[in-house]
Amino acid sequence: MDGVSSEPRKMQAFGALESNVRSYSRSFPAIFSRARGSIMLTEGGQKVIDFLSGAGALNYGHNNHQIKAVITEYLDSDAVVHGLDLATPAKLKFMETFSSIILRNRNLQYRFQFTGPTGANAVEAALKLSRKVTGRQNVISFMRGYHGMSLGAMAATGNRFYRAGSGVPLSGATFMPYDGYLGPAVDTADYLRKVLIDESSGIDCPAAILVETVQGEGGINAASKEWLQSIQAIAREVGAVFVVDDIQMGCGRTGDFFSFEFAALSPDIVVLSKSLSGYGLPLSMLLIREELDVWQPGEHTGTFRGNNLALVSATAAINIYWRCRIFSEEVHRMGELMRSRLEAIAAEHGNNFAVRGRGMALGFDCQKPEIAEATTRKAFDKGLIVERCGPVDQVVKFLPALTIDLETLNHGLDLFEESLAETLK
Repeated sequence: MDGVSSEPRKMQAFGALESNVRSYSRSFPAIFSRARGSIMLTEGGQKVIDFLSGAGALNYGHNNHQIKAVITEYLDSDAVVHGLDLATPAKLKFMETFSSIILRNRNLQYRFQFTGPTGANAVEAALKLSRKVTGRQNVISFMRGYHGMSLGAMAATGNRFYRAGSGVPLSGATFMPYDGYLGPAVDTADYLRKVLIDESSGIDCPAAILVETVQGEGGINAASKEWLQSIQAIAREVGAVFVVDDIQMGCGRTGDFFSFEFAALSPDIVVLSKSLSGYGLPLSMLLIREELDVWQPGEHTGTFRGNNLALVSATAAINIYWRCRIFSEEVHRMGELMRSRLEAIAAEHGNNFAVRGRGMALGFDCQKPEIAEATTRKAFDKGLIVERCGPVDQVVKFLPALTIDLETLNHGLDLFEESLAETLK
């Protein structure tokens, strides 16, 4: 009972001590003390199903015990945890494992660059390298895209709320309409091609074309195979570096390890972070085509590159889940079950809602932000964490752990369905 009575008081303490910038603790006002798999436990004793998964950083669930055992063994051995970019057995094992299990099986070949620990750090490195390779400055990004909160990444991010927080002019990026942005009748890839080959379009030749195959924060907008293939071809045609931001949608979120596999793409640079470590530990990197690796030693650096503990957990995740196709097939299957349930819920309420996405990254478009806000608030009261996204937060975003069991998944969807129905009464 003491936990129940003291939790509101402790939440007030967070309000008094922590910056106003805090966000998720406002949407989910509880103190979370323990977590395993897809379940979080509050200090007040409530069990909560997690459909947010650390904003995509916990694809294998909270405290995955198979990965945890490897981490514990490594810590107990007094092996190197922090080593700048020194050579360590942990780093070598990760690169060799990733190369053999992930890259070679997909006929891909890249060099590894370990950046600072966040996805934004990796995006900054990708943009900086693209500009160095090409000698150009402009970057083509896409409307409703999101790439991070540091200045270079933010310049390529579309959301006005985030951009306004920079306090300085954001330059160096030109925004183009994403697949479907102008409706099904308009081929936005064809539009991009025309403005880039037109010497009088006013659009500078780009150093890079930066794209998410599924826009996560932008509303779970999924690009088609044909559109993505066209964008890659355009990049090749105009001499731009083709960069896929796979920070949130990589590491299995869409069913395949890379979100671009379904379109048979071969990006020049792939940006990875979030679930790369497999355990929620900070780890980000670039995969770079060898001929683009023109860095001078130390030209791009950082204190926390290649966190060895995260490399160990990342290696474990690859070995456990990606040595064969079974895990990927299961993610595809669970994604289809999710989509079917959500489409049935949408159909029950007429033509006011839409479901979109790929794999286990799905969005339920409520059209109106007040409906999405009320629904997610009611869902949390019932024991479900599910967040919103989109230009005005009108889309409910579903990112459950890829390892979630069917019973827990269905229970979470039941809670969402109940919450939506109550909101619409």
